[in-house]
Amino acid sequence: MDQKRLLAAIAISIGILLVFDVYNRANRPDIVAPAPQASAPAAPAGVPQPSAQALGDSLTAATDAALPPPARVAVENARVQGSISARGLQLDMLTLRDYNETVEPGSPLVRLLNPRGRTDGYFAQWGWTAADGRTRVPDINTDWRVAGGPLAPGQPVVFEWDNGQGQIFEAEMRLDPNYMVSVVQRVRNTAAEAVTVLPWARIRRERTPQIAGFFILHEGYVGVLDGRLTEVTYDAGKKEATTRRGPAFEGESAGGWAGFTDKYWLTALMPQDPATRLRHSFRHISDNGVDRWQADIALPAPQSVAPGATGELSSRLFAGAKEVLLLDAYRSTLNIQDFDKAIDFGWFYFITKPFFYGIDWLFKLTGNFGIAILIFTFALKLLFLPLANKAYSSMAGMKVLGPKMTELRERYKDDPQQLQREMMALYKAEKINPASGCLPILLQIPVFFALYKVLFVTIEMRHAPFFGWILDLSAPDPTNLFNLFGLIPFDPPAFFHLPAWALIMGVTMFFQQKLNPQPPDPVQAKIFQWMPVIFTFMLASFPAGLVIYWSWNNLLSMAQQWWIMRKHEAKKAAKA
Repeated sequence: MDQKRLLAAIAISIGILLVFDVYNRANRPDIVAPAPQASAPAAPAGVPQPSAQALGDSLTAATDAALPPPARVAVENARVQGSISARGLQLDMLTLRDYNETVEPGSPLVRLLNPRGRTDGYFAQWGWTAADGRTRVPDINTDWRVAGGPLAPGQPVVFEWDNGQGQIFEAEMRLDPNYMVSVVQRVRNTAAEAVTVLPWARIRRERTPQIAGFFILHEGYVGVLDGRLTEVTYDAGKKEATTRRGPAFEGESAGGWAGFTDKYWLTALMPQDPATRLRHSFRHISDNGVDRWQADIALPAPQSVAPGATGELSSRLFAGAKEVLLLDAYRSTLNIQDFDKAIDFGWFYFITKPFFYGIDWLFKLTGNFGIAILIFTFALKLLFLPLANKAYSSMAGMKVLGPKMTELRERYKDDPQQLQREMMALYKAEKINPASGCLPILLQIPVFFALYKVLFVTIEMRHAPFFGWILDLSAPDPTNLFNLFGLIPFDPPAFFHLPAWALIMGVTMFFQQKLNPQPPDPVQAKIFQWMPVIFTFMLASFPAGLVIYWSWNNLLSMAQQWWIMRKHEAKKAAKA
């Protein structure tokens, strides 16, 4: 029974790893069912609501070409550089100063936002809808008057436009030292009659982006609304929008935030006051066969602005990298609920995030994430030392009992029930728990998943080097046995990717296996012999940091297991 339990534990772990490997190699698009839709409250009778057309208009190339170039206001701090188009009030150029596209020297900086006329158009915009049907409001062709500039920390910029009917529209923008833009939209009514308008803000993608395509990573619409995490992928959003003949998702929330998430980058809108209730929408817009996407916020009902009064909406836009500590800080200082959940830490959130904190703290001490992972693994081994010692002591006892177990199987091969009784009696006499031998493997599974998430989803691990040829711990080891590690000018197919660190892991696993008691069953013994080979190929496409962790963990386990077995054998010899 001990071997069956151990075999079952290993089979489960292999099965889960195979699922990871199959999905990773296939690079399939992520398909996640949309979160249960919050039923949007019915609009008050006679009150117009923003339509997809109102918040999802498109600008044709012909119209754009007919207009003179728009004025631009520079956006800059130590972490971003870009500009706002004064035509249409769009933040449509934004480059992240701290991040390059690849690890190659001289690689371009990551450009997050782009103007709408490009195929990779991705921008934020602020505006109003004329809910009364008669008030002239700014549109995508409106040229705003600018006061101030550039937009920088401590240097706000005010955009103003007079509609000629007695209403003056304003947008006051402020930029913090990181990735947050605060916007206050105002309409001052100097006319003799009240006007009814609806202020809104939106994030627009002009094409479906190329996603990483891993099923353990969410990419698409994301938000926390009324305390609930909401995730809708592009595929699921398109299907839902077609079925509903409207927004793929729509609902109201007090506070919260929502926008688009990529693997490492995020754009999100939220109110400045967490008590403000807003209507959130995720829209799919088909424009001449092109899929366009939009996340927008608006007040639940239009504002009636009396003569001499001012209507206002205060919101924020985050556009930047999903840095764990930065999102934590925004969550705390700006009271943005669960803003850290923009990082997809997954089901093991309660393990994964503490793991990140520990590794990040060690990185600050050592200056190398690879070294931090090695130290963190050693600390975990110390933490689980009592359990592991018990498990390895049991395995050592099982190895010593090997000849006796074989003798019992031969003696009672025709009487399974008696064999089971004799084996249990032997375990009891020797004070051995056969199931405890599964503990090292079972303990390693959640650790493996948590570290996999940390390496895969946190931008801090992106482009983090180790030593030698490992320039990015979050990417697979680039070397390959099948081209003699670069000596042969040949690029093998992805299936034949067998890097150096995967081979090191396989070798350490092989020698660790030699320390374990061999199963008396020939079939089980064969399966165990092939395990190092299977794991070597499976982990070949995993992040290099994870393979380094597994190799190091094997070495530590071998040292611990060897010491315990030597001590156990010495104790048995003295007793004899």
